[in-house]
This record gives sequence, C-alpha cells and structure tokens, in this order.
Amino acid sequence: MNGATPTPRSHRPRRLPTAGVLRLGRTSDIWFKPATSAVIASAIPNVVLLCLGRLDLAMYTMAGSLCATYAHNRPYAGRARTLIGVVLGMVGCLAVALVVASLTDSVMVLITVGALLAALQKLLCDATRIGPPAHVIFAFISSAALFAPQTIGQVPGHIGLALASAALAYLVSMAPGLVRPQGPERRAVRGALRAAARYAGLPAGDPEAGPARANAAAAIQTGWQNLTVSGRRTEDRRALERLLIHAEVALSAPTPADPALLSGWAARLRGTGPVPRPAGQADDTELLGIETELAVSAPSLWQRLRPGGALFPVAVRTFLGCALAGYASFGLGVGRPYWAIVTAAAVSQANVTQSWRRSIQRVVGNLIGVLVFAAVVPLTHTGPTALVLVALAFNFGAEALMPRNYWLGSICVTPMALLVVEFAGRRPVGELLTDRVLDTLVGAVVGVLVSMAVVTRRPAHQLRTALVGARTAQRQARSALAAPARGTLEAAGRRLAFALIELRQARDIAAGEWWQSPLPEQEVLDVERDGHRTLAETVRAQGLVQGLGAGGTATGTGGSAAA
Repeated sequence: MNGATPTPRSHRPRRLPTAGVLRLGRTSDIWFKPATSAVIASAIPNVVLLCLGRLDLAMYTMAGSLCATYAHNRPYAGRARTLIGVVLGMVGCLAVALVVASLTDSVMVLITVGALLAALQKLLCDATRIGPPAHVIFAFISSAALFAPQTIGQVPGHIGLALASAALAYLVSMAPGLVRPQGPERRAVRGALRAAARYAGLPAGDPEAGPARANAAAAIQTGWQNLTVSGRRTEDRRALERLLIHAEVALSAPTPADPALLSGWAARLRGTGPVPRPAGQADDTELLGIETELAVSAPSLWQRLRPGGALFPVAVRTFLGCALAGYASFGLGVGRPYWAIVTAAAVSQANVTQSWRRSIQRVVGNLIGVLVFAAVVPLTHTGPTALVLVALAFNFGAEALMPRNYWLGSICVTPMALLVVEFAGRRPVGELLTDRVLDTLVGAVVGVLVSMAVVTRRPAHQLRTALVGARTAQRQARSALAAPARGTLEAAGRRLAFALIELRQARDIAAGEWWQSPLPEQEVLDVERDGHRTLAETVRAQGLVQGLGAGGTATGTGGSAAA
C-alpha cells in the first residue's frame, strides 16, 4: 500500500463497552410513518380473519404485512423497487420454510435450515443496504414458519395469503406519494442541511467538530443517494440538488458558513411549500448533480456478495450463531427454539462491539417485554377482538419506539410476537414465558460468543483498501485542480467526499472488532485531514464559496475545512 504506515503484528482484545448502551437517542422525523403503515397493513387482514374466525392464519398474513416496515426513507421511485425486492424475498423465504416444515419433523434439520436462511438474509440485506429493520424481520418470519405445523397441500394457500397481504402493504407504503410525491427527497436534503448547520455552528477547535463533520458528510451522501433514485429531474429536484451543494460547501469551504441560513432552508423544506432557491448559485447547466453522483464508482452487488468479500464472515457468524443457539436451546428443553435463532440473528452485527451492544439491548428489551406480556394476557383472553387490538397496539409501539433505542422497541416486539402465537390457540402462559426467556438468553450469549470466536481480518483489510481509495481520490482531485474543468473538478470532489465517508465507515467497523492488530489511527486522521483540505480547494476553485451568502455574507463560527 503506497504511503502506508507499518502496523504491529501483535493482537490484543478490545474492551467491550457498557456505558451508553441503553441511552435513548432522538426519535426519527418520520417515526409515525412506518408505525402507521405497519398497523394499517396488519389491521386489514387481521380484521378479515377475525370476521372469518380464522385468526390461526394470522402468521401468514403478517409475513406480508411486515413488508410495510421497509424503505420509508427512500423516494417513491426507489421505494417501489425496494419493496418489490422485499416482498419477493419475504415470500420466497416463507415458501422455503413452509415446504421444509411440511417435509420433516426433525428439530435439528429445522434449526439448521433456519440458520442457513438467517445467514442468507443477513448477507443479502447487508449487500443491498436495505436499511432497518434489515434481516431481523425476515429471520423472524422464516424461523417461526419452520416450526408451524404444516402439510404440503396447505403451502400454496398460505403463500397466497402472504402475497395478498404483501400487495396491500405495498399499496399502503406507496400511498403517501399521492399527497407528498417529493417527501422523502425533501426530508433527506433537510437532514443534510440541519447536519451541516450543526457543524457550522461549532466554534473553531471544538472537539465535537470531527464527529459533526462525519455526520454531516454522511447525511449529504444520503441526500445524493435519495436524489439518484428519485426518478425524473424536475425543477424542484434541481433546487434540492443546489441546496445539497450548499451543504457540501458548508463542510468544505475555507471560510465559515452561516448556520442560521442553512437551518432556515431546512425549515422551509417541511410540508409541501416551494423548495428554497438560493441566490448566487451557478446555473443548473453547470451543476452536474445526480450525473456526478452516478459517476462515483461503488462496489457492485456481486463484489459485496462474493465469498471473499467483507460481508461473508458476518454471514458465517450469523449461521454458526443461529445454529448453535437453536441446538443449545433445544437441548435445554425448548421444543420450538425459533426465538433463539431470531435472537442470535439480531445479535449478528458488523463487528463484535456492535454485537455486544445489541445483545444487551435485546436481553433487556425482551425480559421487560415478557413482563408486559404477562400483564396484558388477562385482557387478551377476554376475546379475539381484544387480542387483535392489543397486538396492533404493540405493533405500532414497536415501530414508533425502535428508533430511540433497540431495547425500547423490543419491549413491544416481544409481547406482539407472543400474541401471534396466541392467535393460533392458547398455550400455557408459564410455558410461553419460560421458553421465551430461555431462548433470549441462549441466543444472546451464543451469538456474542460466536462473534468473538470467529475471528476475521476483513475489517482491517477493508480499512486498508479504504485508505488506498481515499488517497487515490485525493490524487485525482489534485490533478483536476491542476487543470480545472467544471465538470471534471466537481466529479473529482464528489469522489473524494465519497471516499472519505467510506474511510470513516471502514474505520468505525474495524475499530469495533474484539481481537486484532492495532489500527493505523494516525494514518486515517492524516488522510482525512488532507482530504478535507483538498475538498476545500476544489470548492474554492469552483467558485462556490459565495453560494454560502445567499442571504448575505456568511458569519457563522463553524470550524475550518481542516478541522
């Protein structure tokens, strides 16, 4: 690696954190959208089944209804494609699980198939970057279906129920586009402006400047990704591009930006009012916008899926964790240990530190959720209508609270999942609670132990690759500065910005591995500092600095580009 600093070969375990694991974060701006969509998509099939006296079929309709929890942060053009993939993946996994369940009663075989499906789901969700709730919902549906009594003749009908519910979930998720067709793009750009304003409002030398810059850069990249898949470029979308460029300038300009100006533009993006059109910006024909974003090379889907790729070791961890957790739980007397598989799948994260944090959150949330279920059981036993209403309430709570912290959402997920079991017929409450607690503890412990035991050097390798990529992008940007042409310079600047984001993400993942050689932290800091200085030069060369003063000369106190 050119310019790489040699790193020691010794390995040492890293301390696993406990502080802040249960701390509540800010809620999402659209927390109510996935919550409302999930409730509507679930309520309609449940009411129909309630009227028909067939609540025992609710598990199959739920498989389709839960598709409504995905892709709410994506523009509607991109959301449509994503939801189709989610529906096909969900129904496909359900079909495999039901066919296997109809062909064998061997618990060991069912556990193994469940673990294989969970690993495949983890791999595909990470490779496609589908976002929350990622692979966990898929694992929940397929694992539960594996242990549902089934005959081969019932499978087509159950798949049909899932498909019908999934079609309804698709319509529910796409319906807001009739009222606010540009809502997701506006929210993404608003988030980028607000993040840039937070950075610009920090005094020079503030220790929070580094994380604030990284957060703003990631928010800006998310904004460009949203605009990339938003369909036809309308005048409003061109205006959104210009606002994103202003956010980029706020991070890269050699002079401070005005945080009030950026915040004001962000506030005006709420609702359906006109998109702000800052004065002093170059003409649209000179702003490549989305075309420049498309020019940024990213790893192909096959590169991310291939066995030697960075995601493959995590998929191996997922398979081993789910399989061993299922076997252990079954050995301890749980007859249908699907929740142990789901818990191990949920614990399987990008690195050991994240797996450790998720295991604590999962255990705390599930144990409290079990107590909540015990408290509401008398109410649900008053009749099927009460059962359906309480389950829908927990469904809403799970989606609404999950963005605050995973453990808080799990408090609602656990009783909701237990109530689904009740749909098929009452089971002894004590048995349900004992199995769920045991499955949770076994799945969390085994999942973390497997994450520690399956040592991988891929994160460190990815970090070295990201360092090379950032240095290459910086050289290309400097070459463009030497012979500046507007389109070439802007494209080189965006490639460099993208490479710096990838470098920071690779560093964060590598830093969370438990047992590895020391990371080239100083080299990462040097590359980031030099890269941001180069970005500032590209901004100056493009003549975009004056764009910060659309409402007057910028007077903010944000840190410089080299901060």
